[in-house]
Amino acid sequence: MRAIIIDDERLARAELKKLLQEFPEVEVVDEAANAEEGIAKIESQHPDLIFLDIQMPGKTGFDMLSELERSPQVIFTTAYDEFALKAFEVNALDYLLKPVEPKRLADAIQKLQSGESVRGESRTEVTQTNNSILHENDQVFVKDGERCWFVKLSDIRLFESVGNYAKVFFGPNKPLILKSLNALEERLDEKFFFRANRKHIVNLRMIEKIEPYFNGGLLLELKGGEKIEVSRRQTVKFKEMMSL
Repeated sequence: MRAIIIDDERLARAELKKLLQEFPEVEVVDEAANAEEGIAKIESQHPDLIFLDIQMPGKTGFDMLSELERSPQVIFTTAYDEFALKAFEVNALDYLLKPVEPKRLADAIQKLQSGESVRGESRTEVTQTNNSILHENDQVFVKDGERCWFVKLSDIRLFESVGNYAKVFFGPNKPLILKSLNALEERLDEKFFFRANRKHIVNLRMIEKIEPYFNGGLLLELKGGEKIEVSRRQTVKFKEMMSL
């Protein structure tokens, strides 16, 4: 698996690279000293994994993740354990305190390997077929105030337009992101996400019930209990897609 180390401390990067020599399955393809450099390296190298420091000059590691269109697997490396709770809140793969202990690094790599085959295959396929489309197995990073999440697109059941923002529905959470619904629609795989009306994009796999509705439209009930109207115009397209 291909990895990038992002840390503002040169010695910390060198020490981690040295430790990773014990793990031939991890190839360090590049490194970066700050968030801006990290974003550029991720977009050009398409790594499977990043080792990411949280506290860096300028933008934090969390800020950097919020700007990525598609997030690789993330192992946080930091000297500040006060960030531990926040790191786990975003469901990072693992969290390593500096100085990194070889045993803890080995545990993190093992955790990565246990889930790498499915995720890695999906990410490679997307990169080769269409760089701009986000597949249902891709993870995206959602930041709303101080709270952060890694979310698999397949776990998102609904996007709802709120002015210039979009509300993202997954589990019990409904954070806002600064993206228009039109921009999201361009990036989402239409095999899995459907523009039901002017204000909503639904995950087709999250639909529990379909009912006839006013003016020849349809009413969709999602797994979270939300009821979304499909406009009359989109109903024709929906029925064709679903072979109704």
